[in-house]
Amino acid sequence: MTRRHEGATLIERARPVAVHEAKELQHYGTVARLPIALDAGVCAASVENLNQLLADTMTLRDLYKKHHWQVSGPTFYQLHLLFDKHFDEQSELVDAIAERIQSLGGVSIAVAHDVAETTLIPRAPRGRDEAPVQMARLLHAHEIVLEEARAMARQAAAAGDDGTNDLLVSDVIRTNEQQVWFVAEHLVGQGAER
Repeated sequence: MTRRHEGATLIERARPVAVHEAKELQHYGTVARLPIALDAGVCAASVENLNQLLADTMTLRDLYKKHHWQVSGPTFYQLHLLFDKHFDEQSELVDAIAERIQSLGGVSIAVAHDVAETTLIPRAPRGRDEAPVQMARLLHAHEIVLEEARAMARQAAAAGDDGTNDLLVSDVIRTNEQQVWFVAEHLVGQGAER
């Protein structure tokens, strides 16, 4: 359809779909069968585990960005850069976990309100905290992610889901362990327990 409007020709060739309640292709919590040589039950268990891990990883990623923006004090510059680096690394993990869920035939959790309802990581206050409090919060979040990732890796290995086990061990656990080391070293000598 073409219209004239004050000397300009407007062409209506793309319109947003007015239906916001369209039929879902696949419901959350279901698993579509893909030819990946894994039993549907194994896929379903891994999808459920990975969605929990995804929600917690997204929360940890967002904590890093919050603290990147709000950090202050004598180590501002170093922590500002470190928190942003860790945010980027957590963002890569988010993508890898979500894609693994999809490759198992599942539906990955994706939006903030679903993440907030699902995560095991305690909600941070909206306000600004001192750097040691920020780092303690990050270390606690990492511990939650690491505890569940280790348990999920053992479960995936026992079920024969090598792809999920590899993601958990090679990417999630190793990345989080290294980030814990970097953050914890900033607390040495500040009277904070590790």
